[in-house]
Amino acid sequence: MGLGDRMAELGQTHGAREAEHAGLLDVAREKAEGLRAVVCEAFDRFHGAAEKAGAGHLRIDVGPTQLDEKHVRAIEFDVTRGRHRALVTVKSRGEVTLVGPFRRGGNEGPCRTFPIDADAEIEEALEEILVQFLEEATSA
Repeated sequence: MGLGDRMAELGQTHGAREAEHAGLLDVAREKAEGLRAVVCEAFDRFHGAAEKAGAGHLRIDVGPTQLDEKHVRAIEFDVTRGRHRALVTVKSRGEVTLVGPFRRGGNEGPCRTFPIDADAEIEEALEEILVQFLEEATSA
């Protein structure tokens, strides 16, 4: 068996194993995209206010939703400025994990995990993590 045949065989095996998780991963993607929209709107307002105050250089990037770097059954997006980073991860098992803020290259954390439907708690924790992120990312 050649490499191509072996990879096709593995693709079939792994694909069949993961197929049962596709629906829950779609739910996770929807939740992540909704949270990302909230974060983008918040940073649009931050950018507008910072620019009006004379500090248009204070820019924060919100990454796209994508398959999580660590977990194949989770969707994530990040918030970055320079080496400063925060992550929002939505797992297909029904959890939202907020990570950071932290500096790239260092230890990730702290982490806070919530049930996917705990909207009020997620919103409150997301606000806390993003305020802390801004304090750290715009002070250096």
